[in-house]
Amino acid sequence: MITEMQTTTKSQYLIDLEEKHGAHNYHPLPVVLDRGEGVFVWDVEGKKYYDFLAAYSAVNQGHNHPKITKALIEQAQKLALTSRAFHNNVLGEYEKFITELFGFDKVLPMNTGAEGVETAMKLARRWGYEKKKVAENSAKIIVCENNFHGRTISIISASTDPDSYGNFGPFTPGYIKIPFNDTKALAEALKDKTVVGFLVEPVQGEAGVVVPDEGYLKTAFEMCKAANVLFIADEIQTGIARTGKMLACDHENVRPDILILGKALSGGMYPVSAILADDEIMLCVKPGQHGSTYGGNPLGAKVAIAALKVVIDEKLAENSEVLGEILRKELRAIKSDMITTVRGKGLFNAIVIKEKNGKTAWDVCIKLAENGLLAKPTHGDIIRFAPPLVITKEQILDCARIIKETIEKF
Repeated sequence: MITEMQTTTKSQYLIDLEEKHGAHNYHPLPVVLDRGEGVFVWDVEGKKYYDFLAAYSAVNQGHNHPKITKALIEQAQKLALTSRAFHNNVLGEYEKFITELFGFDKVLPMNTGAEGVETAMKLARRWGYEKKKVAENSAKIIVCENNFHGRTISIISASTDPDSYGNFGPFTPGYIKIPFNDTKALAEALKDKTVVGFLVEPVQGEAGVVVPDEGYLKTAFEMCKAANVLFIADEIQTGIARTGKMLACDHENVRPDILILGKALSGGMYPVSAILADDEIMLCVKPGQHGSTYGGNPLGAKVAIAALKVVIDEKLAENSEVLGEILRKELRAIKSDMITTVRGKGLFNAIVIKEKNGKTAWDVCIKLAENGLLAKPTHGDIIRFAPPLVITKEQILDCARIIKETIEKF
């Protein structure tokens, strides 16, 4: 008897399974991955690829890093979850490590990036009522157009992307939306005395790696300080060495009032997010007012410590800074009228693709995959290039060659 799987490729069989039994809320490249190690992934047919997305910067430390894997396995064999009804013997160690590393009084541990953003917004509102003394139910948070902070109802209420918010209303009130990289618009919005926070990505990731003008973050931070407004940095995608510094805010020596981390905080092993702030802000939340069953669990805590140590020990921020410069130089040297823009910071980069003979960024990504490099378009015409930060100079040059040869054939 011939099975369905034997009459088609293994990849197509598995794609069809997802199509039939899974929700249709993603449109992945038609590649089915089976294994990863370092900067490489392999599909179910055994084809090897460079990973140039790194799970949206969640695997900065590379796939299946042995030190992070070891931490996960060892802790999983001892104790995985207690909830916060009881103490566990790992959480305090993790909290000390991460607060001292980033220079904050306190950390509030959560799981996903979206939970981190929600927590930061709740914290800012709470601070606004208890410390700034804004009128009850009047607190506002300034956000930037074309932002991406997650998918929850409150977060999409802050979005300007119709794909994110369309037909999901009614929406959560309390946001002022201004253009990104526009300090004049920020100054105008800060005139509203009910504003309690400014939530910003230091580099807009999902928008297509949009890097603001030099000095923007510093100026925005100082403006917030003068207006008694919290500067909230969403470093879920830009943080943990992605842009060539431990935090993207470090490029301008900005220390946010609230810092949100996620993704690479666990090296892609386990969902871990963190919200860092000083006592004046963090202690506005009392027992019973916010929490998470899984947040702060010993498994996630051990994994996060290991993941952060890898970044420090292997000097991944420095590697990102140096190799990012090399990659952008190589991308700018590509002779193709399809590439209209090359931009980025560290190993967080993007090219903007102009359609040619009916071929789009999606077609370019399909060809890149055929040639052994995985990347994904965003917003139709932008391709993000963000490999694991453990990549070497030789590998970066090889990837640049693949990109060049692929695009120049269109």
